[in-house]
Amino acid sequence: MLNYDFPLSLRMRHSGGFTLIELMIVIAIVAILVAFAVPAYQDYTIRAKVTECMVGAAPAKLGISEFRSTTGNWPQDMNVAGISSNGVSKYCTGFVGYDSTVGSFQIDVDESAVEPVLGQVQPELVPTANGLDTISWRCSYGATGPAELKYLPCRSS
Repeated sequence: MLNYDFPLSLRMRHSGGFTLIELMIVIAIVAILVAFAVPAYQDYTIRAKVTECMVGAAPAKLGISEFRSTTGNWPQDMNVAGISSNGVSKYCTGFVGYDSTVGSFQIDVDESAVEPVLGQVQPELVPTANGLDTISWRCSYGATGPAELKYLPCRSS
């Protein structure tokens, strides 16, 4: 009986896997993407923690706004506005620097809880009275350090 099969050395074998070069290229591309993604993700997490402090200031803003709408004056201090919480949370140490002439205050962010190497982050909320009924709030840099401005949810000076 004659065997018409090609010998093993002449047959072409096709592998279903990837070559080592192809795998190395894919790993290099993934490494480059991770190198860009990790620092951006860290910035976003820091910014989210600072934003939590801004959201925690809503009761203080409401108390000051209601006092102004009721009396026509800014409260003498934050306690007069009926603010029971002082803004302390996991990432905030409280409200500081209340200015009774304009009703503004600063939010003191606990930098060590947010990021240990973070400099001072202390945004300021400034109200503007549009008559007795409407008060709008503007966020400003306050006493925030120049390198930390990118972490503030507000971008006005």
